[in-house]
Amino acid sequence: MNTPNIVILGAGYGGLITAVNLQKKLGVDQANITLINKHDYHYQTTWLHEPAAGTMSAEQARIYINDVINPSRVKLVKGIVEKVDTAAKTVLLQDGGTVPYDYVVVALGGVPETFGIKGLKEHALTISSLNSVRKIKEHIDYSFAQYKTTGSQDRSLLTIVVGGAGFTGIEFMGELVNRIPELCKQYDIPRELVRVVNIEAAPTVLPGFDADLVNYAHKWLERQGVEFKLGNGIKECGPGSVTFGPLQGDTTETIEASTIIWTGGVSGNPVVAASGFEAMRNRVVVEEDLRVPGHDNVFMIGDCSAVMDPSSNRPYPPTAQIATQQAHKVAENIAALIAGRQTSTFTYENKGTVASLGHKDGIGMVFGKKIYGRNASFMKKVIDNKHFFELKKLGLAIKKGKF
Repeated sequence: MNTPNIVILGAGYGGLITAVNLQKKLGVDQANITLINKHDYHYQTTWLHEPAAGTMSAEQARIYINDVINPSRVKLVKGIVEKVDTAAKTVLLQDGGTVPYDYVVVALGGVPETFGIKGLKEHALTISSLNSVRKIKEHIDYSFAQYKTTGSQDRSLLTIVVGGAGFTGIEFMGELVNRIPELCKQYDIPRELVRVVNIEAAPTVLPGFDADLVNYAHKWLERQGVEFKLGNGIKECGPGSVTFGPLQGDTTETIEASTIIWTGGVSGNPVVAASGFEAMRNRVVVEEDLRVPGHDNVFMIGDCSAVMDPSSNRPYPPTAQIATQQAHKVAENIAALIAGRQTSTFTYENKGTVASLGHKDGIGMVFGKKIYGRNASFMKKVIDNKHFFELKKLGLAIKKGKF
């Protein structure tokens, strides 16, 4: 009997935990496990707002994959996935390579969703990878330096526009307003010259979140100097300017800004569409056991999947929490199939959500209880460190964790 090949696409939260669980659940003679990733490292996506603002080193958010997996059990292939050929049961890579599979787990994460807004892709920065957040931090530093060293009176160099007031946008602004005083001191720039503007199409920040927590975050950021343009959508983004206005009507306003950062949403990886899977914004509504409809050997998790919330009949938001829970279930189900057993149903357990407001404040809903301030900040650090323990790497938690 041939040893089945399990191929995992992507080493984000879902893919890496799938690999770690499979290497423990299956013996050497039970399966060949391959993990394909663009880089030889995993990065903590939910930490990226910190290096983007310059309050954390980008290196702290990086974990080398071979420090987590057992290389004798999981083969790491560094490559960019082009498509999944379900007919040939093969993964095609951009360099022309192919990797055969008996079971494949698509965990490729998401990409920034620009909703077709003119100029956004070309002129806005995104919090989407280690390299992207390095670029944001360097761009902000350079803009402050340019303002000071050239004797410029161009206030746009000190204007930062953030599009979107979801969790990424709110957490980024929380870090940013904590760092701005440091930047002002470094470049001898009066704080009142610096402008941070948030543009959000919804009538509130953190759309859909608890009203009391929303109000706390909104007021906290306003006290730190953030200007909110709620109920406004970005109409166009140019090189150094953002035009926005109410979703209904033709009234618009333009802000000149050297730094424009888009945090307004993600869609699944384009590989989903390239592979011919039926999807909406590259997210597949998966079966109860996380398989792709019509494909018994293809599992889809993380940002590429959509799991329906039975209470709202809408997909759950794509978060690290749901991706990690899916990873545990996928590993369990693949092990079951190899052993000739039935798969089991995935049920999402929402254990709460916490957003940081800088390093010492925050908001959250944990097990149905609202938390604020330092309590929320502490819980956020606990949640961030939990990932290391799911990877079963206490040493990494000590080295890289937040304490």
